[in-house]
Amino acid sequence: MHTTSRLLSLLVLAAAAHAENWGQWRGPAFNGTSPEKGLPAAITDANIKWQTPLTGFSGATPAVWGDAIFVTTPDENKDLHLLCIERKDGKVRWNKTVAGGNIDKGKGNMASPSPITDGKAVYALFGTGDFAAFDLQGNQLWARNLGADYGKFSINWIYGSSPLLHGGKLYVPVLQRSPAPEDYPGLAGHGGDRESYILCIDPANGKTLWKQLRTSTATLESMETYATPIPLEAGGKTQLLLAGGDCLTSHDAATGKELWRGYGINRDSGGFKRLVASAVTDGRVALICGPKQELAIAFRTDLTGDITKTGVAWTFDEKQTPDVCTPAYHDGRFFLLNGDKQILTCLSAKNGAKLWQGPLGHKEVIRSSPTVADGKVYTISEKGTLVICDAGPSEFKVLSTFQFPNADPARSAIAISEGQLFVRTATALYCVGK
Repeated sequence: MHTTSRLLSLLVLAAAAHAENWGQWRGPAFNGTSPEKGLPAAITDANIKWQTPLTGFSGATPAVWGDAIFVTTPDENKDLHLLCIERKDGKVRWNKTVAGGNIDKGKGNMASPSPITDGKAVYALFGTGDFAAFDLQGNQLWARNLGADYGKFSINWIYGSSPLLHGGKLYVPVLQRSPAPEDYPGLAGHGGDRESYILCIDPANGKTLWKQLRTSTATLESMETYATPIPLEAGGKTQLLLAGGDCLTSHDAATGKELWRGYGINRDSGGFKRLVASAVTDGRVALICGPKQELAIAFRTDLTGDITKTGVAWTFDEKQTPDVCTPAYHDGRFFLLNGDKQILTCLSAKNGAKLWQGPLGHKEVIRSSPTVADGKVYTISEKGTLVICDAGPSEFKVLSTFQFPNADPARSAIAISEGQLFVRTATALYCVGK
């Protein structure tokens, strides 16, 4: 465990070196947090620096690097776009049409995966299977369609996993239902058997480096996931944590080989509980939350094989776990958001002890994952109610509330960079702060 702690420290230090940027969905440390300071404890009309209208709704979280913000969005013609927006004033620097064929289902669509940038290029994946890379000037570097290569995605509520960029490689999870029902969005005439897999892609040219099958004992819709791989340095390897198919698996990032897996998060054998929330880790344990307020399990990360029984460090089973919102980790604590009941819970990462729990003060569904920084927890409801809470270890406290107009559905997580919050609603991107 000493080696694990040392490697985790190196990962945190590496993330802190780029703390001013929010390059991908869960931020610089892949856990929904940032070491930024001086962030607003309240939002008012006075500290909204600018807002940029968007042509459609999307659950994708903005990626921020330097003076550029990247967002994906559909338009009224069902085209799917990647936009580069100026940090200083919110003006659109460039707008690229990546694909057509957007489909809406419920409050999801083909623009759900979040874009990624490393300050050299930006990568955008859509639920159509279209995956493209651009330089920061908007020149296309490569493009491919994963559906054409491996079959259209068989996901009931439309593919929504975000890619991961880590260690100079792109990782794309596709955990899907097989056989593929033809009444799923975009699958008419494209049913049949499907494989669940993880792809490793070379970001320089878009070519597949390896494809690792990812099986499970789940059935029907429970085979599906909307989760994103989360990196972890443990056991002398870079691991990829992938939640879905009723279990959590860890894979060698170099080869895709499975290192361990743990079941137990879905105690309903009916086959209709898909997994949405991604895993989160403190380095010592990996936390996975079951669907529909099932229990949360913290698995040890230093074992191998089937760790369903041997690897459980602790559990939390109060029906106050998230169905959709991925937890955040910060300073020895996990932050779990029950978006259906609007309850925020803080747990000790060491032993799972409940440090505090409280209501956010509204009754609006939340599908956005919480963001934690500067001693604060930021949450936003689908209707655009942003609540800021105290992230301290001793007590639950709401600091402020703000209502964004014409927001529904707001499903994007809040990105943080250089003292500013970037809030994406159904109709606009907002910059708040300095």
